[in-house]
Amino acid sequence: KSIEVDLALISSYDELLGDVERTIVTTAKHHDANTLYLLQTVPGIGKILSLVLLYEIHDIHRFPRVQDFVSYCRLVKCAKESAGKRLGTSGSKIGNAHLKWAFSEAAVLFLRDHPAAQKYLARLEKKHDTGKALTVLAHKLARAVYHMLQRQVAFDREKFFQH
Repeated sequence: KSIEVDLALISSYDELLGDVERTIVTTAKHHDANTLYLLQTVPGIGKILSLVLLYEIHDIHRFPRVQDFVSYCRLVKCAKESAGKRLGTSGSKIGNAHLKWAFSEAAVLFLRDHPAAQKYLARLEKKHDTGKALTVLAHKLARAVYHMLQRQVAFDREKFFQH
């Protein structure tokens, strides 16, 4: 009986969450339909991740350089510097945690159905461990998203794997 009640609750929640999701997508399309579409051209970025990216990035033009954007996404180490001397790294909590999660998730989903991406990750894993290799892939995806949104062009797989 307990399982039946749980299944009924899940069905009810699925219906409610589906309605909320449709409302959010409709609202996002009114805010910036083109950016939402461009984000969904990236393999691994679906409806939910594109919404997270859209609302967390807000306006890509507020980042003057790709380095600023990737740093804001928590995909690079923070440098501890003083008087021109580099003293290591610190401050792993600086930046936007939601963007870090979204690009990390996109990197894992990107690998799912793309042999070229799996080959690229295998190459990275020879240099780094698996976790670092996934972070490098997430960093590369973030850079690609930055340039896509700056230029207002769709994702290009051939260009992505060239560099």
